[in-house]
Amino acid sequence: MIPFACRYMHMLALLSIIAIFAPAPAIAQDNYPNRPVKIIAPQAPGGGVDLVARIISDRLRIAMGQPFVIENQAGAGGAIATQMTARAQPDGYTLMIGYVATHATNPAVKRNLGYDAVKDFTPIAMLGGTPNVLVVARAVPVSTLQEFVAYAKANPRKVDYGTSGVGTLNHLLMEQFKHASDVPSMAVPYRSISQAFSDAMGGQIAVIFPGLAAALPHVRSGAFKPLAVTGDKRQAVLPDVPTFKESGYEGFNGLTWYGIVGPAKLPEAITKKLNDEINKVLASPELRESFTAEALNVMPMTPAQFGKYIADEIAHWTAVARASKIEAE
Repeated sequence: MIPFACRYMHMLALLSIIAIFAPAPAIAQDNYPNRPVKIIAPQAPGGGVDLVARIISDRLRIAMGQPFVIENQAGAGGAIATQMTARAQPDGYTLMIGYVATHATNPAVKRNLGYDAVKDFTPIAMLGGTPNVLVVARAVPVSTLQEFVAYAKANPRKVDYGTSGVGTLNHLLMEQFKHASDVPSMAVPYRSISQAFSDAMGGQIAVIFPGLAAALPHVRSGAFKPLAVTGDKRQAVLPDVPTFKESGYEGFNGLTWYGIVGPAKLPEAITKKLNDEINKVLASPELRESFTAEALNVMPMTPAQFGKYIADEIAHWTAVARASKIEAE
């Protein structure tokens, strides 16, 4: 007869083996989150990414009963933070604000990002976006997009445009417009869009194609004239400014957009739970009011819809970059 102690040890060993190979219990996902969740913001504090991260994290804390802690990680145009997220455990406790730079324009213009914007991530939820607006300095003698095109063709040395860097959204959008209109404008890259605005006010450049939120203070001050906005509708903060489509140019849907992604292979149950809660938050009047104050429109999507949106964005901006022979370090 086998001694009791031996049988007990044999049973413990068997249970250990079963525990190793058994799938993770569903209850762990059902109870998600049961500890603080980190949201990486791939930008320094104070920018649009940081702002969106703080608005959504506060609402998720209330909705899901756990802190959603923001960790700002700037550098390399967001690539460092994005690489960190791709390497994180796919357990739902490390998320990231994936936005137009990290998951659209950077993949379109940079060869050695250190991550695959589609394969290395789980798309969780789209949050929202702000259109871009083509603005000209007050001294430029035009009031409409059509007048600008005519003026630019007649004065090719007077319509250079400023960007916040090679391959950024404002750069690619202007290149798209150049191809559509044959405007002979030349790009002047700056370290930030604010520097571009300063030089435009000083007369060194004439045109900028920034995000609406960045442009609004300069438009309201009268220093710049807005000619057209991207997207499929006019914006409440600039109701008299037409869309590009209304002005005769199709396909200008580029937005400065923000969403939430996690590492690849995030469990479907956690992805769905996060998406459900985020979309509930996006439907709340309080969140919509916070977004509207920053010229942002909510854009609720399913994970599958958001994944397709990312893939379509990469394809679109890659085509624009190749047509203009744009490649960034």
